[in-house]
Amino acid sequence: MKPVAAMSLIAVTACPVLAQQDEALASKVAKLEAQLKELQSNKSLNLEFGGRVQLDFNHFSGAYSADNKGDAASDFFPRRIRTYVESEQGDWEHKLLLDFAEGDAEIVTVRVRYTGWNNGPRFQFGKLREDITLNALTSSKHINTIERSSIADTFSPYFRWGASAYQYFKDSGFRYALGVYKNDAFGASGRDQDDRLALAYSGRLTWSQHTPGKTLHLGGWGSYRDMGGATLGNRLARGEVREAKVRLVDYAAGGDVVALDSMSQAGLELAYQHNAFMLEAEYATRNLDTLDPTSALDGGDISGYHLSLSYFLTGEHKQYSAGSAVFKQPKGVKNAWELVARISSMDAENANQGTQVDAYTLGGTYYHSSSLKFMANLVYANVSGAGSPALVGDEDSGFGFAARLQYLF
Repeated sequence: MKPVAAMSLIAVTACPVLAQQDEALASKVAKLEAQLKELQSNKSLNLEFGGRVQLDFNHFSGAYSADNKGDAASDFFPRRIRTYVESEQGDWEHKLLLDFAEGDAEIVTVRVRYTGWNNGPRFQFGKLREDITLNALTSSKHINTIERSSIADTFSPYFRWGASAYQYFKDSGFRYALGVYKNDAFGASGRDQDDRLALAYSGRLTWSQHTPGKTLHLGGWGSYRDMGGATLGNRLARGEVREAKVRLVDYAAGGDVVALDSMSQAGLELAYQHNAFMLEAEYATRNLDTLDPTSALDGGDISGYHLSLSYFLTGEHKQYSAGSAVFKQPKGVKNAWELVARISSMDAENANQGTQVDAYTLGGTYYHSSSLKFMANLVYANVSGAGSPALVGDEDSGFGFAARLQYLF
């Protein structure tokens, strides 16, 4: 589909929903479409356009709506409405990704990348996705569950302003990524108490061996983050249902939030694919360095894992990008069915406060084509820990159902 035609389709699909929330936003989308059409006509710019529409439905009860006595609640909403423009000029690549789903336009990514060293490292700067956890790095258009695992939501800062370098060694299968970023995530502002810039340093090392349909991926990552005395946000993850009224992973439930001098994170990754079957597993941990060394949470840790199994009933297999060390949906997929099951756990209990959440997800995806797919997930979560009564009362378990229509253009 041509970019301008796709932009017209996304405007027709998305604007009626958005107009109910903000009529001015619908006008912005229309203006953007006109601007993209004008840019496309300039062949010298070498521009490429694309994007995605994700419309979601959530239904949940129990612990997910504990603030409403566990009564069932539901919502229909635009989860992501994104459009991007990319260009390539010699050894330089550029990308801008915008999101319109939260009631206003937001810059998700703005990236400038230098690729002039043939098989050497690639350097990039701008608002980048930090190389942290395989599940978080997998694009939302390629994940096989509607929501990412609690590990991804707890440990990944997703997109931050900074600079990074990465390199893939084809002969050995190793890839490394190193980056430095402004740390304005997890409650931090990017400044310390003396108004100096507070930074985060992240690195990821992976090894892979792959042939079409068969892939073994091993990886590890680490991150040190200067929190500058900021208070760590208490609600770490939603429990894998987006619109739930209560975020189930809460380290301060039944206690207090805490100001941090710094925190360190680390994780391990494993993925194995054999034709239509795929296994993915991760473990991650976070250590807290509180501003007050006498705090009961000083040296506390937050850790979790997830394990997922997926299978294509119609025999397809996912693509593996060795240069980025991530998986993508099958190339040219059409009229295909994928089933997935996931177990995840996040333990945020320390010093007689906080919760532990175990979540179980069953899901299915129908790929009408590589551009259009339909997803459905059932989620059951169990909440425990010293802070559980303060957070959810007697509602120590919850059920969720999520559905998604996704269109790529």
